[in-house]
Amino acid sequence: MAMELIPIGTLLTVITNQVIKTANAAKDVVFEKESFKVLSSHLFDIEPVLKELQQQKLNESPVARQALEFLESDVKKANNLVEKYKNRSRFYLLVKCRNIVKEVQDVTRDIGRSLAALSLANAEVLSGISDQVNRLQNEMQRAEFEASQFQLQIVDKLNQGLTDQKLDQGFANDMLKEIARAVGVEDEHSEISKELNSFRREKEEAEERKERAEVFFLEQVIELLSRADAARDYEEVKKQYIQRLQGIQSYDNRIEYIEPYKPFICCINKVVMVDPVCLCTGTACERAALEDWFDRGKKTDPATDELLEDLSYRSNLQLRQSIQEWKELNYCLKIRSCKAKLLSEVDSSVGEALGQMQELMRESSINKYWITFGGLTEIIISILGTSQNEDVKRKILITLKDIVEGHPRNKDLLVENKGLDYVIPCLGCDNSSISKAAVELTYEILRDRSGWNACYCRKISHHCGAIPLLVAIRESTEKAAEMLMKLCDEDDENIIQAAKADWYTPIINQIIGGPVSSRILMVRALVSSELSELNLKLLGQEGLIPALFEMAFGNLESKELSLSMLIKLSDCRENKILFAAAGGVPLVLKLMFSSPIRTVIIAKCLEILEKLSSHGDGIKFLVDENETQLPLEPVITYLLALQESPNSSHIVQRPALRALLGICQSEAGLVKTAVLKANGVSLILPLLDDSDIVIREAAINLLFLFSQHEPQGVVEYLLMPRRLEALVGLLENDDKGDVQMAAAGLLANLPKAEKDLTKKLIEVEGLTAIINILKSGTMEAKENALSALFRFTDPTNLESQRIVVELGTYPLLVDFLKIGSITAKARAAALIGDLSMRSPELTIAPKNVGCWYFCRRTRVPKCPAHGAICSVSSTFCLLEANALSGLVELLKGEVHATAYEAIGTLSTLVREECPNRGASVLHESGAIIPTLEVLRWGSESLKEEALGLLEKVFMSREMVDLYGLTARLPLVEFTGRSIYEDGRIQRKAARILLLIERYSRSSTSFTTS
Repeated sequence: MAMELIPIGTLLTVITNQVIKTANAAKDVVFEKESFKVLSSHLFDIEPVLKELQQQKLNESPVARQALEFLESDVKKANNLVEKYKNRSRFYLLVKCRNIVKEVQDVTRDIGRSLAALSLANAEVLSGISDQVNRLQNEMQRAEFEASQFQLQIVDKLNQGLTDQKLDQGFANDMLKEIARAVGVEDEHSEISKELNSFRREKEEAEERKERAEVFFLEQVIELLSRADAARDYEEVKKQYIQRLQGIQSYDNRIEYIEPYKPFICCINKVVMVDPVCLCTGTACERAALEDWFDRGKKTDPATDELLEDLSYRSNLQLRQSIQEWKELNYCLKIRSCKAKLLSEVDSSVGEALGQMQELMRESSINKYWITFGGLTEIIISILGTSQNEDVKRKILITLKDIVEGHPRNKDLLVENKGLDYVIPCLGCDNSSISKAAVELTYEILRDRSGWNACYCRKISHHCGAIPLLVAIRESTEKAAEMLMKLCDEDDENIIQAAKADWYTPIINQIIGGPVSSRILMVRALVSSELSELNLKLLGQEGLIPALFEMAFGNLESKELSLSMLIKLSDCRENKILFAAAGGVPLVLKLMFSSPIRTVIIAKCLEILEKLSSHGDGIKFLVDENETQLPLEPVITYLLALQESPNSSHIVQRPALRALLGICQSEAGLVKTAVLKANGVSLILPLLDDSDIVIREAAINLLFLFSQHEPQGVVEYLLMPRRLEALVGLLENDDKGDVQMAAAGLLANLPKAEKDLTKKLIEVEGLTAIINILKSGTMEAKENALSALFRFTDPTNLESQRIVVELGTYPLLVDFLKIGSITAKARAAALIGDLSMRSPELTIAPKNVGCWYFCRRTRVPKCPAHGAICSVSSTFCLLEANALSGLVELLKGEVHATAYEAIGTLSTLVREECPNRGASVLHESGAIIPTLEVLRWGSESLKEEALGLLEKVFMSREMVDLYGLTARLPLVEFTGRSIYEDGRIQRKAARILLLIERYSRSSTSFTTS
């Protein structure tokens, strides 16, 4: 349909749609992006102008129609331009970049002019947006586009090379590498070949269009680039190597180098030419040297010194080819020589060969192929696996890196020949230069132009030592860290391996932000790992705990694993702090109390409570996120209720009991709650019969605490058949000091008046077990065992006292006076006092035994304290047991607890009806002065005890004479004080003063008489 037949409104709609379509298409052109992006932006800006014309109902007029037709034609040109270059070869787009930019600039300006005409034709209609339209058309008409300087430099270098007929392989290699890098094509044969084939199709299409100049230019570029190593076909390169190899067969194996022929030497700089050119006289020179010759003003032939009529020169392609062939023959000679040196297994020769191989690859990249064709790559891989020479290893790693760099076939060859098995161990080499070279090689293997080679990444991942070694060196080299991060991104198993090597960053990130399946996998790996306290602390610091809380409310597997990991983390005290600060305890309790819930989840929650309350922390961490103490009565009730639930298994009972124990040990009030409000004793007592030793041990520890509040129920239970034997079994458990301590403590807390219990304990050898604890238990267990012993040293039960002494307890008690803890010393002193109370009534009056043979009498020694025959076993005499000095030392120690019990025990030596003997013993042992000193430093109860002893002592006139004056002053001070409410101390002090006064006067009267 002719344009003049289309209504102007329809034409406007068609143009608007064409503008939008072209603008969107221009956005997606990948080459010369910036130019097409500007064009696209301008087209999008035109759209509102056209829509404004549609809304204002543009009037039909020849001028308006013509302006629209011009605009429609120019937009179509723009669209054709976009389509023309949208899917072209990237090599083609680069070499034509200057033309492309010019075309985009021209079409942009044309559209700007058409827009200006349209604006003039519709000035009234567009009055509302006239400023916007004027600015737009001015910008478009003045638009200037330029290709990047980098691209232009490459194109100019290429054009200059074509002009100078530079077709040597070195120039071709350089140009291909620069072009490939500029357009983002990998410098690998497969990618280069693909792009060159696309470039050749551009030439074929130009032939079809009969664009002869274009065809000629493209042919020149293709011919040049095809000479590059990367563009050459693998089989063609191999064929060329074989041809050159055949060319050196006639040379002796000792020859490594063919001297250059004279025509190869430049007559100016005297070196082998790289880019030979010919003068009109036929003289060959290096291009750069000749240009310098002319630049210095010389117009003569460099070889003959004759004046040149014509200063022009041209490339000598035939000579260049001959020089290249000579070089390639030398390459083959050197490769042959290197092979012999490598096979010699002499380290110096191997090192020399490796240096020559590196030099070959620097001279020409084709030698990367030829070295491999010659078998050198496989040989040095093998040497890497066997050599012990560190310098050789380093050089091999460097050489292999050069061989595989940008060469996929050689990478494959290295991997296929188990090269990774030899390279990876070098990562962890103590020699830093070897480790660094191994990192560089490994990095080169994994990388390609597009990024990372997934196949090689998987191969390295499957090598058992790769991840741990990379973890070990990640901080010393950025490339090792980069490889490690990539391998961890590729495979979750690598993250787990890194964690096993003590690098936790990836696994923590995955648990915090990864998908559910991956998070579960990561946590399972951590749960099964052996983690040191330092590692546990690190995991907590890195934010793992909140992520685990989140997982605890997922599916069953997620719950179980996250709780298991929280249990492990709670072994570290720093993590307990983080746990509480994150509000973890309320979450655990909520999960534990929720219904219905699997037994395994309850058990895990209980284990967490157990960990939080362990090691003396008690209820410290049982708080909310604001550090407010949580109500614990429901928790205690729940923990106890689990013990009687028929559905509770050992996996629930064990942590519940241990958590309850930790809680109750921290505060006496909680013990009272457990006993009185939650029926703790009746619920725990049956557990002493449980088949599980852990439960029995936890139960005895709890009963030790509970027995302080409700001992009677415990007594009744223990007197049942076989119950006491079970308790004695716990007393005999030398491997568990805490269990012994609790069992002994439980007995110590039970009423001493229960004679049946005492008797039965002796029958089932409970007393023997207690005495054994005194010999080998922990100090805490010994302290409780001493307390339990009071049941058997009760002064009213002579029979049990005798058994105690017969079992050898007395020497143990005496030893405790010297080496025990303060508590143990005090209890030992008190126990000796219990035994000493019975000594006076157990003493035997001495009998005179006559000997008629000698007609004289022999006397048996009498006890100075008891005035009769004494012994440890028969009278429990503390003097015979050598306890006196230990008791006196306790007095001198000025410790309230030990001094109190020592005074009480010493008092048993001084009988009121006959105080002189006992008082004299105390005098001779130096006990009276320390007793008087107690009046200075002791507590009220201790002072009262001391006064009681002194009252008995000063009933002896001799003691008054010796100590009356010393005692008078502190006693007078006591009688003058009114701080003692009941006046007992004043009365005792007054009585002692009266004794002193009475015996003092009596003594004075006797002296006067």
